[in-house]
Amino acid sequence: MTSTLAGSTHSALPAPTDNQGTSLRQRLSVAEPTDQLVEMPHDGRLPVVGAEMTVDAPAAERAIRDLLIALGRDPADEHLVATPRRVAASFIELLTPERFDLTTFANEERYDELVLVRDIPFRPLCQHHLLPFHGVAHVGYVPGDRILGLSKLARIVELFASDLQVQERLTKQVADWLQEHLQPKGVGVVLEADHLCMSLRGVSATGSRTVTSAVHGLLRDNASSRQEFFTLTHAGR
Repeated sequence: MTSTLAGSTHSALPAPTDNQGTSLRQRLSVAEPTDQLVEMPHDGRLPVVGAEMTVDAPAAERAIRDLLIALGRDPADEHLVATPRRVAASFIELLTPERFDLTTFANEERYDELVLVRDIPFRPLCQHHLLPFHGVAHVGYVPGDRILGLSKLARIVELFASDLQVQERLTKQVADWLQEHLQPKGVGVVLEADHLCMSLRGVSATGSRTVTSAVHGLLRDNASSRQEFFTLTHAGR
């Protein structure tokens, strides 16, 4: 389930081809989701590495130079001469997730309560305006047979955030991926973000914050577990 609680180039740069984030799924070396349970490798390491992207950096630089000219700026100006290279490099960095393996461990203690990591920073690019939106993610799960290295929750957020995104899809991608590949008893994800496309332009709603959520398993179906998750995501605030 996903809910929103607040108001909401050049071909060389990667872009989603549909509303389901197809380009990001193609960039991952993990298998497509199926109705079958995913069997965890015996060593507890599930590769989740971003596949090599085909990015034409020189073409991206030329596109930025053409944009400057279209905006009435002189790219030969000493302050702008390196701008196309810098902007292209910035986009490539923002759209390239770091490689990593998803490290899991046997849940030998049979821990079956909520594990929650709060305030994970993220900063994707809005796919509608190519402006950043930035905020924090709260990601929790109730373990099944495996537990996850805590830093990997942040890595998973970063993985899906390194793309042209909308917040609703990003929220669902993180929750769905954990549910499909970790096979926990429950998953919950809350994202809070400031969108520069709202604060710097248009309505100029400075200070507005958008909150989205997605929950699966116990955190969706069990009322007390659901309440605990949403309470703890804002505890002490």
